[in-house]
Amino acid sequence: MSGATKFPLKASCKKTEAMSQNPTSLRSNKILRITLAALASIIGLYPLLYFFQSSFGLLGNKDSMLLANMLWSSAFYIHVTTGGLSLLIGWVQFNQRIRLSAAAIHRRLGKLYLLFALCSSVSSAYLALHAEGGVISATGFLCLAIVWFTTTFMGYTSIRKGRVIQHKRFMVFSYASCFAAVTLRIWLPLLIIIYGDFIKAYVLVAWLCWLPNMFVAYMLTRNINKSQNQFV
Repeated sequence: MSGATKFPLKASCKKTEAMSQNPTSLRSNKILRITLAALASIIGLYPLLYFFQSSFGLLGNKDSMLLANMLWSSAFYIHVTTGGLSLLIGWVQFNQRIRLSAAAIHRRLGKLYLLFALCSSVSSAYLALHAEGGVISATGFLCLAIVWFTTTFMGYTSIRKGRVIQHKRFMVFSYASCFAAVTLRIWLPLLIIIYGDFIKAYVLVAWLCWLPNMFVAYMLTRNINKSQNQFV
């Protein structure tokens, strides 16, 4: 880790950059950040409902034998709990003010996100094998679990090696994977309305909940200069 002297310089650069931006653009970015934070917070707290209603949400479509399976049930509650916490913590990590002025908090929250994201992705890989819709939906959710685990782990190893820009890129993809919990709940009701069938909608949402997120993550990170890898 480098000395703290770099942070004032970074903060100054960010301030100069922000002042040079169009006020309309800054306002739009702020609205977007608030919207994303609100969605992440709502869906992040959503798993609490599963502890009060045993047949809530997707559980209502599950076979009684599967619900009685302790391994599946444990994986499900680990997934929704740690996934919700990942959503709640993750969006805070993209706050520049915290990253620059409270690096210690950023690192502590990052470690928590790492723990929760890895637990949620591993448990979701098992759950994917029992997904509604057969092989197509199972493969979609399994691929999502692998992408989330891999990008999160690579983001961690990158920062351990001091590769800051690489770390940022991987963590954008990691949170885009995590945000599939939000986009799934946006797409699924729309697809059910369009097709009038839950299974058809679920097969599509297994891919649609995260592939567009990957494209957005790519667009957000494509201009990051790879040569700027540096120690912090």
